[in-house]
Amino acid sequence: MNGQHGPSTMAVSREQHNYARLHGRWLLLARGIWITLVVLSLGTFFASLPVYIARKQTLCAGTECTTGVLLTPSQAEVLKGIGLSLSDYAASSVAFALATIVVFLVVSTLIVWRRPDDRMAVLVALMLVTLGTLDATSTVAASSSPWRVPAACLAFLALAFFVLVFLLFPTGQFVPSFTRWIAVVCLAVLVPATLFPNNPFAQNPDTLLLFYLVSLAAVATLALVQFYRYRRVSSPLQRQQTKWVVFGLAVPCSVLVGGYMLTIFPAIGDPSAPFGASYQLAFSAIISCTFLLIPLAFGFAMLRSRLWDIDVLINRTLVYGTLTASLALVYVGLVIGLQALLRGLIRQDTSVAIVLSTLASAALFGPLRQRIQGIIDRRFYRRKYDAAKTLAAFSATLRQEVDLDQLREQLLVVVQETMQPAHISLWVRKMERERKPHLDGGFSTSTAPAEST
Repeated sequence: MNGQHGPSTMAVSREQHNYARLHGRWLLLARGIWITLVVLSLGTFFASLPVYIARKQTLCAGTECTTGVLLTPSQAEVLKGIGLSLSDYAASSVAFALATIVVFLVVSTLIVWRRPDDRMAVLVALMLVTLGTLDATSTVAASSSPWRVPAACLAFLALAFFVLVFLLFPTGQFVPSFTRWIAVVCLAVLVPATLFPNNPFAQNPDTLLLFYLVSLAAVATLALVQFYRYRRVSSPLQRQQTKWVVFGLAVPCSVLVGGYMLTIFPAIGDPSAPFGASYQLAFSAIISCTFLLIPLAFGFAMLRSRLWDIDVLINRTLVYGTLTASLALVYVGLVIGLQALLRGLIRQDTSVAIVLSTLASAALFGPLRQRIQGIIDRRFYRRKYDAAKTLAAFSATLRQEVDLDQLREQLLVVVQETMQPAHISLWVRKMERERKPHLDGGFSTSTAPAEST
């Protein structure tokens, strides 16, 4: 079987060089803006570090406890129960903030170093520089610190770059062309929301609800734009880049939505209860860790989108994420059900229910994983699923079929269905051995030419 790889290789090469490029003074201007943002972000963070530490050690009161920016008294009691003071919590918050900034800055530097003239890559690098300090800048911008103005400006730039990246990714152009007006609307909404958080409209519940609805519509529009580009415009390489970015954003968003959905339960959603306070602390730590997937995903998309098969990573994430959620629901349901069933029969009903639920969850792990894997393969990877079934059927045929002509026809059908090449050629080598005497008394063997179909 032979293939024609020349045109596809040339297409990929042309595709890599069709992105918008920066030349001359525009290239110098982009580098200057990047260096300025790096200095401004790091300078603002370290200058406002005392304010950030003080905010992390301050307990909320009244309506401040609903924002989640400050610790609640219940959360402080939970920290005290595990041997951590407010100063320890502030120190760990600063350490994690520094680690986050380092990750974002390193990925941004690699992108600028490896793709300095790519306009889309430079825009992603600018976004990562400002996005790395977003937690600290948002916390300082909500305070009365003299550094709240530069912190609010950095928060605005981070969100503005995020909107622009989503509208321009991966080619650096507005597709469709009317999406540039979406950028104008989003930036107009971000100005009062980030630079003037205490404006009269933010204090009005009606206008605040309208702002949330507009923000939700903007996020949905950005997602629809990327979906349209993926389905209608993007090339195979650009689709691979989009998959990396979507994966890096989908994981923290899924964790965030799933975590908030669990707050419908009274024991979890009550921030004044010990269990609810512990849950909120753990949930904040998990969200902060998954937030680090964003720079890594953009780094792979810009630099190494073809190095690893993102489809395998997405498949495993879907399978084991669904498996974990299903087993957690089964475990909680069994614990509650067995406690109600064993109450009055056995004194230590809680321990027995936990043991039985754990054993049942362990027994369900293998069959449930295979079931979920099959459902996801059929639903999201139908083409690969059909190809695997075709290859399995052909393998079974090889053990029984002895007719060479039948095997040849079936092999061509299998290759066509699984790989779908533009052209297929099959050469069957027919061996005909002839023994010819040599002058020295030995023999030689010759082979007849092959026939092709």
